[in-house]
Amino acid sequence: MNTALLYRLLEADPAAGPAELLHRARAGHHLPHLVLSALVRDGVRMGEPARAELRRARDRAAHYTRLAADLARSTGVRAIRGLPLAGYYPAGLLRPLDTLDLVAPDEAALWQAVIRLVTDHPVEHIDVSLIGDGPHHTAVTVHWPAEDPLVDPWYRVHLTTAALPGDGSAVPVRPYLVADEQVECLIALAETRLHRPAQPPGPVTLLDIAGLTHQPFEPAETAAVLAAYRLAPEAATLLDHAADHLPLGPLAAVRAELAPQLAPEHRRRTESATTTRRLPTRHGTLLRRTVTRHTWDEARLFTPTPGTPLLLTPVADYLLTPSPTPAAPTSRTAALQALHHWDTAC
Repeated sequence: MNTALLYRLLEADPAAGPAELLHRARAGHHLPHLVLSALVRDGVRMGEPARAELRRARDRAAHYTRLAADLARSTGVRAIRGLPLAGYYPAGLLRPLDTLDLVAPDEAALWQAVIRLVTDHPVEHIDVSLIGDGPHHTAVTVHWPAEDPLVDPWYRVHLTTAALPGDGSAVPVRPYLVADEQVECLIALAETRLHRPAQPPGPVTLLDIAGLTHQPFEPAETAAVLAAYRLAPEAATLLDHAADHLPLGPLAAVRAELAPQLAPEHRRRTESATTTRRLPTRHGTLLRRTVTRHTWDEARLFTPTPGTPLLLTPVADYLLTPSPTPAAPTSRTAALQALHHWDTAC
């Protein structure tokens, strides 16, 4: 994992120099920070604006690391995907961390973590969605401005009770992710392919794979775990793409062990598609923030009238809709009136 690999992945001409590489990187989310850190490691001279941008990005990554450790101790949530993968990058090379992804053991732990975030940070947006009806899983994303919000992306922490959300149909929700850390990282990368099957992996995903190629993998066991998590096809496709750009090392043997798992999983999905109802996802339109419910362990569903499902949480209240598009003003007004009546009754 070096600057030469970055030139290849970003399709930049090395003869054009580091400025062209950085220009290409600015077309990708957070990639400039990765490129700047690689150029510093190579001893490339840069001015104060570039050094300041990289310094803020390193501060952001360090803040995410401290935040994840603090929330793990206080609430039991733990980091998945980006932050663990960053640990496999070479010293000094900064993996892009646009989002801190956390999985909670249950809904109470999730809301405890959200309350901590809202209390300790200038959170401006809190997005909520529910996966499934009846028994459901909760996902919450909180956002607050970066040190320089005109230049840097906002902080973004995503918490969920479903470690692997699946595709809503043939690949089910798998709430827990339990394996060796490097295997968990490979599983998390494969899961992302469920949602972008036709899109080739981007440079960061390929660099993530490059970081994992130096880790120990037991091929048969790793392939069996990927199959158990219903991700053998996605893992195989991901490794095939990566093999076009970099040596897979021990992951080549994992890819070979995945081969017998592909047909059974495709067959299972075909059969499941005819018998499994697609899980709905409901999205929250914010109605109001709250400050008096920090003793609540869980959110509460409240349907004052048919077609007006409300979600009352420890930090805010929402009107649930089947689409992420904000609810119509008339629906929002009716929902606020229902909340007023609920307040009066309580």
